[in-house]
Amino acid sequence: MHAPAPDIIGMNPALRRPIVLFFLAIDLTLFAYLALWPVPIDPVAWEAPVDAGYVGAFAPDSALAGAERVPLGDHPGPESVARDAAGRIYAATRDGAIVRLDAEGRNPVVWARTDGRPLGLAFGADGTLYVADGIRGLLAVDTTGQVMVLATEAEGRSFGFADDLDVAPDGRVYFSDASSKFTVAARADADASTLDIIEHGGHGRLLEWDPVTRQVRVVAAGLQFANGVALTADARAVLLTETGAYRIVRVEVQGPARGTVTPLLENLPGFPDNISRDAEGRFWVALFAPRKAILDRLAAHPALRRVIVRIPAALQPKPSRHAHLIAIDETGRVLDDRQDPAGGYAPITDVLATDRWLYLGSLSEPTLARVPR
Repeated sequence: MHAPAPDIIGMNPALRRPIVLFFLAIDLTLFAYLALWPVPIDPVAWEAPVDAGYVGAFAPDSALAGAERVPLGDHPGPESVARDAAGRIYAATRDGAIVRLDAEGRNPVVWARTDGRPLGLAFGADGTLYVADGIRGLLAVDTTGQVMVLATEAEGRSFGFADDLDVAPDGRVYFSDASSKFTVAARADADASTLDIIEHGGHGRLLEWDPVTRQVRVVAAGLQFANGVALTADARAVLLTETGAYRIVRVEVQGPARGTVTPLLENLPGFPDNISRDAEGRFWVALFAPRKAILDRLAAHPALRRVIVRIPAALQPKPSRHAHLIAIDETGRVLDDRQDPAGGYAPITDVLATDRWLYLGSLSEPTLARVPR
C-alpha cells in the first residue's frame, strides 16, 4: 500500500530525499492506523461453515418480485409486524412510533410511541402488545396505546439490544437481548448489529419475563447475535435465529432441559432475522441479506477483522440487496422459499403470515410490503 508520489527520477538528490521521506512517513502512518488504531471490537476466532450458496431448497427464484408496498405515512423502518385479534396490522418503526393499519392494511395511524427504538412486537392473550425496544427494554402497550416499561435488566445485567419476542399462553414473555455489548442506545441499531457480528463474541441472550413475579431470568446466553424468537406450538421451546452464526436453533424453556440449545437449521445462505409462527404451525424466517465472503474468510483472523472496522465506513463491506424469506417446520425442514435477487423490497427483517398475505417488514424501507400468501 503506497501513497501516490510525484515522478522524482532525475530530481536533485538534495530535494529527492525529503520527498521520499515524506511519502514514506505517510505510508507508515497509514499502516500504523490500520494495524493499531483502537476499535470497539475484540474479535474472537471461529470457523465459519463453508457457504454452499443459493442451492437446493434455497435455489434462486423471483417469488417476491413486485411486492406490493403498504404505506405507513411518514414512518420508515418497520422492523417488525404483528396482528391483533381483530385482524389489525401493527408496525414498529424507526422513529419510535407503532403504526396501526386496519385489517385490510390501509389507513395507517400512530397508535403509540415508545420514545425508543421498537423492534419486536407480539400480542398477549389479553390484547396487550409486548414490545422489545432496543433502547428502552421490554415494554407493554395496553389496549388504549399507553406504554409501560416492564424490565430493563436481567440478573444484574442491563439489556443492550432487546430485539424480538413471543408470548406464551401463560403470559410469560420470551425475548432476545441480541448484544449486551453493542447497544442501540449508544449506536444506531444497524451499526451495533454489524459490530457484534464482526466481533463474534457471543454477547446474545434469550430471556424470560414472568408476569407473576415480574422478574426476568436468563434462559440461555453466549449466543451469536440472538435475534428472532418464536415459541413452538406446545410452548416448551423457542426457535431462535442466531444471526451471527447463520443458523436457527431450538432452545428449551420448560422442564429439566431448560436452557439447552440445539442447532435446527445451520449454514443458511444469509443472515437470519426475525422468525414468527403462523396459525398452521409454520415458522416464517426473514433473511436480512446474503452472507459476505470476506467475513467468512476472515473468521479465523481476528486482527484482520479489526482492520475492517478501521476502514472508513464508506469503504466497508455493505449488505447486498436480496429479498429472501423461508418457512420451516419445528424440525427445521424447509417448506417454502421466496426470493427477489433484485432486492425490490430489501432488506426484509420480519414476516407476518395472515390468511391472505405475507406482510414484510424492513429495517430501512419507508413502507411495509406484502405478497399473496
